[in-house]
Amino acid sequence: MKAVLCSELSGPAALTFADLPAPEPGPGEVVVDVAYAALNFFDTLITAGRYQTKPALPFSPGGEMSGVVAKVGPGVADVRPGDRVAAYLGYGACREQVVVRAEALTPVPDGLPLHKAAGIIITYGTTLHALADRGDLKPGETLAVLGASGGVGLAAVEIGALLGARVIACASSADKLAFARERGAHDGIDYAREDLKTRLKELTDGRGVDVVYDPVGGEATEAAVRALAWRGRLLVIGFAAGDIPKLPLNLPMLKGADVRGVFWGAHTEKEPEAHRAELARIFAWAAEGAISAHVDAVLPLSETADAIGRIARREVRGKILVRT
Repeated sequence: MKAVLCSELSGPAALTFADLPAPEPGPGEVVVDVAYAALNFFDTLITAGRYQTKPALPFSPGGEMSGVVAKVGPGVADVRPGDRVAAYLGYGACREQVVVRAEALTPVPDGLPLHKAAGIIITYGTTLHALADRGDLKPGETLAVLGASGGVGLAAVEIGALLGARVIACASSADKLAFARERGAHDGIDYAREDLKTRLKELTDGRGVDVVYDPVGGEATEAAVRALAWRGRLLVIGFAAGDIPKLPLNLPMLKGADVRGVFWGAHTEKEPEAHRAELARIFAWAAEGAISAHVDAVLPLSETADAIGRIARREVRGKILVRT
């Protein structure tokens, strides 16, 4: 079995390609032939030892995947060889076969290609939990999405529009904004050329935005918070800019605003029933074509390091996958 291994925490350039023994399922487990592994921003961090999850070395990157069930272990009743499935693993998907707990698998609906299913769970799962649960986004409210053309940003544009919000896409170039508009954004702000706070205020006639979806961090966070409406909500998703902002606490105080953390990984563990309901909703949307599950590129498994490098350089729109 071929596998991509991280044996030292020095970033994706140090990843190696190795042969490992084929796995066998234990009680309650399933072996899946991986068709596609999806990569995310946190793969740039986990391979450098800078992510909150720190697997024992060596490990494989790749937090999610899709494929076909190859074997089932004792006690598995509802999953059969040949079933098309997807799963969130946290890490370890960049190999030809993976062992997964049966209850962690999500069936892939008929008509949804496996390459589309591979990258849905983390970005859309994070986003639906963020907007509907943590953000309490309501129809008619205004949603500003920072980093709107990346994986989670694009998901926020699409789900925000599905939930009935007016979506303002915020990104670093005109072509990225055009891409976000194609996926449902109503307005756009190029924060490499325009003042983010000023433009958010202008686009809302001075009222401010109700919800800010922020996977970027850095200086954009404070500017967006300064443009929040009364009782607005800042959703803290991540820090793709590299800097964790230090927010002046008088800003949420004066606006009656909330700063709400979104830790989707913990949500899946602590609130599994809600997580399963969210996944069912997301996969139904994907099968109907209501969300794009956009795949920017598919590379061979042996080019996993290059795929992660593209994410680090912000060259990816939507998701990037590796195929086995």
